[in-house]
Amino acid sequence: MTTTMYGITNCDTIKKARVWLEGHDVPYRFHDYRAEGLDAKRLDGWVGKVGWETLLNKASTTFRELPDQDKQSLDEKKAKALMLAKPTMIKRPVLELGDRILVGFKPDVYQQTVGRK
Repeated sequence: MTTTMYGITNCDTIKKARVWLEGHDVPYRFHDYRAEGLDAKRLDGWVGKVGWETLLNKASTTFRELPDQDKQSLDEKKAKALMLAKPTMIKRPVLELGDRILVGFKPDVYQQTVGRK
């Protein structure tokens, strides 16, 4: 099973998750969606598994800086358009484990799901 972590390189939570994976000998590929982008099909798959409400990070600086009209009346279609336009609004990291995904970093959840030590 290939494990892929999605996020942005300079995110502190990404750094913590990467240290955890490396410390537990979990091989993974890192995809920086700021540099490499994110396609609509992949985002649709994530939304189908965990919902747009889980993926959209309303606490992010990018989201908070949006005009009020963009933040109002959010629904799946509008949220996906925002996340595709500015992937830094996606909660980080998104960890793909085959057909499963984890959103955010919690060491205990990582241990239960991917821990090897």
